[in-house]
Amino acid sequence: MNVVVLGQGLLGQELIRQTNWDYISRTHNNIDITQLSEWSHLLNDSYDTVVNCIAYTDTYGVDMQTAWDVNLQALNDLIDVCNSTNKKLIHISTDYIYAGSVPVASETDVPVHIPTWYGYTKLVGDALVQLRSNNYLICRLSHKPNPFPYDTAWVDIHTNCDSVDVISNLIVKLIHQQATGVYNVGTDSKTIYDLAIKTNDRVKPSYKPDRVPGDITMNINKLNNFLNI
Repeated sequence: MNVVVLGQGLLGQELIRQTNWDYISRTHNNIDITQLSEWSHLLNDSYDTVVNCIAYTDTYGVDMQTAWDVNLQALNDLIDVCNSTNKKLIHISTDYIYAGSVPVASETDVPVHIPTWYGYTKLVGDALVQLRSNNYLICRLSHKPNPFPYDTAWVDIHTNCDSVDVISNLIVKLIHQQATGVYNVGTDSKTIYDLAIKTNDRVKPSYKPDRVPGDITMNINKLNNFLNI
């Protein structure tokens, strides 16, 4: 298996650190994700697996066009490239698509997106991968830095989120074990505050804004069964 990571954000950096996989990113290669034809040659024949960590992640942003261009159009182009070169696409999605859905949603539940361009385009992006990709793994997740860098953390959000090193390790295991399809990736349900105090004993409890959903928990049985956790 020869893997290349797209993106050098928090998750991308941690995947690279844990695996020493090659990577392609805006800062390293001066690419524009929305202009794939200009840099698709970097996805050369030596790679059989592409991990897409690039996304427009302004959760409550109002820039519809950027969300559409990055989370949908660029993804559609990437699917074409992976299909035409027989590469497996590992697409990093988000637990946020479950916000407003049924509690503890599983991979087979129908997500109801929150009314943001981020949530909408990520949800449709997942469907695009499922509809068009010949070989894929979708990982729905969220993660936080380790150590938790903020002074306060929300006590009224329940999530399967974990530190980026923990989430990255789960993704790596799924990739190495040739998982395909859709997986909710996370650990046992907790509040953001519960997670924060594991790595920052100075953090203070706080409460979320009204616009932020209070429950983004997922059913992670499929993940745990596959990895024998």
